Amino acid sequence: MNLDYLTSHWRQVLQLTGQHLQLTAITIAIGLAIAIPLGIVAARVRPLTLPILSVLDGLYTVPSLAFLAILIPSVGIGRTNALIVLVAYSQLYLVRNIVAGLRGVDAATLEAARGIGMTPVQVFFRVQLPLALPVIVAGIRTALVTTISLATVVAWVNAGGLGTLLFDGINRDYPSEILAGAIAIAALALLADGLMRLLARFTAVARARRAAGA
Repeated sequence: MNLDYLTSHWRQVLQLTGQHLQLTAITIAIGLAIAIPLGIVAARVRPLTLPILSVLDGLYTVPSLAFLAILIPSVGIGRTNALIVLVAYSQLYLVRNIVAGLRGVDAATLEAARGIGMTPVQVFFRVQLPLALPVIVAGIRTALVTTISLATVVAWVNAGGLGTLLFDGINRDYPSEILAGAIAIAALALLADGLMRLLARFTAVARARRAAGA
């Protein structure tokens, strides 16, 4: 295994890793801002659930390079193009898990909360949302890891990130550069997955304690 490029250009790899993380963080932040209200609507208004999830599923089936290319005439190349595509792809996992989490809360628990005089807003924020949180966090974990992987492709439209190493390495026929990019991307995805698993475990424990104290 030739790691020459990784050891001799580690500063560049670190810089591109920072760009990759920034792209991913912005994607998840924007994605959640859209997915939370969309997921709440889909969970509460059952006739809208299937249409919303079907549209998101349809978006996800569009090949990433084709999606990026379609946007070039309207938004050009660069980060805006990349973020539109990445946010669109993140929605399926985020919205689906928000719907599943909110609907998965036991109806008897919600009824008991109403029975002790809680308002609908209090029931949602103090009972339903906390109990749904482990499922929602699982969706964020999937969206996060998927975004890290897909963010590799957006280097094709000059959005930066670790995919730059892969595309440059392919163009220059430089296997060591390709390997450096692949290792960095895999390490980043594994680290993010590990951290999100810890968060999921923490929220699951908090849910169990809440249930025990109810």
